[in-house]
Amino acid sequence: MNREYHRWYSHRLGRDMELLIFGHAGAKVLVFPTRDGRFYEYENLRLVDSVRHKLEAGQLQLYCLDSLDHESFYCFWRHPADRIRRHMQFEDYVLNEVLPLMAAKNGHPCTIAHGCSLGAYHAVNIAFRHPHLFRKVCALSGRYDLTLGIEHFRNLFDGYYDENVYYHTPSHFLPNLGDHGRLDQLRAMDIVLVIGDEDPFLGNNLNLSQTLWDKGIGHSLRTWHGRAHQGSAWRGMVPAYL
Repeated sequence: MNREYHRWYSHRLGRDMELLIFGHAGAKVLVFPTRDGRFYEYENLRLVDSVRHKLEAGQLQLYCLDSLDHESFYCFWRHPADRIRRHMQFEDYVLNEVLPLMAAKNGHPCTIAHGCSLGAYHAVNIAFRHPHLFRKVCALSGRYDLTLGIEHFRNLFDGYYDENVYYHTPSHFLPNLGDHGRLDQLRAMDIVLVIGDEDPFLGNNLNLSQTLWDKGIGHSLRTWHGRAHQGSAWRGMVPAYL
């Protein structure tokens, strides 16, 4: 199986960024790691192995990103306004550095946004914000409102709120989305949300699902037994839904 390591200096982020590529052809999968996860996390969790047959058959090609969450959402010494701005710089890096690399290496027309836990948030957020760039989103065990505090998961903006937070919170901007062109692009997307039936963010997933239905956006919401917020569960979900 093809495995490639890439590293370059991003002027948008002011630092080196790393990523791993698995597979040689097929639909391109933009893989966001979990909170503070590194570019090698997907491999370490044996999620690459869970779809090895698809990679070797040329059905999928994974592009596993590094995380910047410790500089954005989880950088609690920063002001919340600076946290969301750092996240926006990360999105700029993904859109203008990673996606062009993917396009240059692989001409397949399908690009999939994918992630687990906080990576699921990243996948849904970028796909819903830029639906013309993605054919599918596969989000596992995510929360799509980072202002929502449940159990030990805190409001990542400590009560702060501005338009940047709004436009990067799928649960907030989607209900008010009225752009018909963007809605049509979302309706054409294959959207898969998977959540454990005991996961603390089950309610958030149900609410997002209802919003999608209200907007006429077809999708699949799948529930998994238990909390299902760990690698052992994701190793079952990934081959089933990706």
